[in-house]
Amino acid sequence: MSDLERRMIEDRAIRDAAKALVHADYAHLRADFAGKGIGERMLDNVGEGARDVFERAADAAETHRGVLAALIGAVFVWFARNPIMSLFVAEGGDDGQDEDAEHD
Repeated sequence: MSDLERRMIEDRAIRDAAKALVHADYAHLRADFAGKGIGERMLDNVGEGARDVFERAADAAETHRGVLAALIGAVFVWFARNPIMSLFVAEGGDDGQDEDAEHD
């Protein structure tokens, strides 16, 4: 047997072993997805991530209660800004622009 034939036999054996690994991986992947679909897996991953974020937020809220209270107050004031600003504006909708024009 020549060196070229021996090398071809070795390469063919390596190729066949790699092909068997690919087929085994493919069969394993098919069996894995048969039990649970891709959508279910994504929902599970998102759910786990959301739980982690919630746990971190809960820990941060426990250690920084003052900051959390200030943040909640700021959000409340932001959403209530229009009713609050209407308390300071005259009833006629006059915002003072006409007074500036009269003084010029």
